Amino acid sequence: MSDGPLVIGGTGGSGTRLFVGLAQSAGVQMGTLLNDSEDQLEIAAYFDRWINRWLTEDRACEKIMAKELGEIVNRHRAVPSVRWGWKEPRSVFLLEFLDRTFSGLRFLHVLRDGRDLAFSTNQNQLRKHGEVMLGSAGSVEPTRSIALWAKVNGAAADYAESEMEGRYLRLRFEDLLSSPDEAASSLAEFCGEGRTSTAALELLRPESLGAWRRAPSEVIRRLTEEAGPALARFGYL
Repeated sequence: MSDGPLVIGGTGGSGTRLFVGLAQSAGVQMGTLLNDSEDQLEIAAYFDRWINRWLTEDRACEKIMAKELGEIVNRHRAVPSVRWGWKEPRSVFLLEFLDRTFSGLRFLHVLRDGRDLAFSTNQNQLRKHGEVMLGSAGSVEPTRSIALWAKVNGAAADYAESEMEGRYLRLRFEDLLSSPDEAASSLAEFCGEGRTSTAALELLRPESLGAWRRAPSEVIRRLTEEAGPALARFGYL
């Protein structure tokens, strides 16, 4: 792994928190100023300030953004000589900017079935960035939630597959639950480490997993219609 950071991101509710422990087990220093979800607090506040401006193509702010994030990262890296990174799910919104800002950045893209996330209580990304990302205001409801899921994850995957060869890894939350050792090995290899461990993780199957199947058939049809290509691309159809 190069000196660039390991950045973990994905749609809110995807299970990114579990991958922090795997990264730490693989020798990546993920910082100390974290909330209960293992999000880097200063970076979370930074994203509150800047994501919507970036999404509206306000590129004049890029140098200011880079300078401010560099100062945050300097505080975040407790031991500059070791491998390092952060987890903040909304990194997925700014992947292109982050990749241009940090040489050698590696991105762990965590996915979970967008139909489950459409019914999640965690709709913060939709509330904060839905109007800008989707191009119109609207209520917090499943169809808009899955539309955001499809657009954000699709854009990140498009960029990473085109521009980040060898520095991009996509893992699904469902696969971590069903094949934890395989997912851990993939991440360890991505981090340049021969091994990592799932021993400290609480890999409990959440009750919400597959909850979309209990929705009315018409709602499921609308969700699949809205995000069908993305669901197929990421292996959910």
